[in-house]
Amino acid sequence: MHPPLTSILERSNVTVSGATGAHAQTIVFLHGLGGNQHDWHLVAPAFEDRYRVVLIDLVGAGQSDQAAYRPATTHSTLAGHATDLLGVLRALALHEVVFVGHSVGAMIGVLAAVREPQRFAKMVLISPSPRFINEAGYVGGFEQKDINELLAAMESDYYGWSQGFAPVMMGQQDRPELVLELTNSFLRTNPEIARHFARVTFCSDTRTELGFLTIPTLIVQSAHDVIAPLAVGHYINEQLADSRLVVMETNGHCPHLSAPQETLSALDSFLTRE
Repeated sequence: MHPPLTSILERSNVTVSGATGAHAQTIVFLHGLGGNQHDWHLVAPAFEDRYRVVLIDLVGAGQSDQAAYRPATTHSTLAGHATDLLGVLRALALHEVVFVGHSVGAMIGVLAAVREPQRFAKMVLISPSPRFINEAGYVGGFEQKDINELLAAMESDYYGWSQGFAPVMMGQQDRPELVLELTNSFLRTNPEIARHFARVTFCSDTRTELGFLTIPTLIVQSAHDVIAPLAVGHYINEQLADSRLVVMETNGHCPHLSAPQETLSALDSFLTRE
């Protein structure tokens, strides 16, 4: 038996706003590691006059049903989170949506779109990374030992790790309010779930899936991002059949928070293009 539609939407704390007309297209936003749907508060409202806006919390994050997080089964891979995303789209009977995902949320969207492409019309991937670990011929930004140390730090002192990692991720040391916002987001996340999801995220490899994505895609990349370096954006652009890469002259992994107007400009240009 399938779960009731209401329980699917409650599980992912789905909120719907914006245009209500029969012909209004839907735009779906999905956050990344340590975040929640509030991450889009500087971007999503700009679309409410034209789109039906759907915001989702990954299961285990934000105000989602944390009891639904299954570390040993469903959520042991990013594919399980893609299943959750598709469940929301089915529950809302959505097809040909515009999908906007950040970081690992972007890659979860890619996995979902490869499985059910009819549900997606356009994809926007903000600071995506299909593989964080460097390999021969591929620059992901981290060595395996770096990831091991990062995960060990999360295990030993999640509070201290959050305070140290948030400034690196945000890349906006001269804007402490943004660093504090991200730090607080990490600290509001269940540490056990955060540690597990970080391991799934940083050890994932979704590069082979990129070749199966044929939906028009925009890649939005910060020029200076230590989490997903510029080489990753170029790699994804080269692997996708129909994509364009926009590099913004900004720092950090979260341009939708640190450079919202530039991010909106890139999205508008892409979405209004025939």
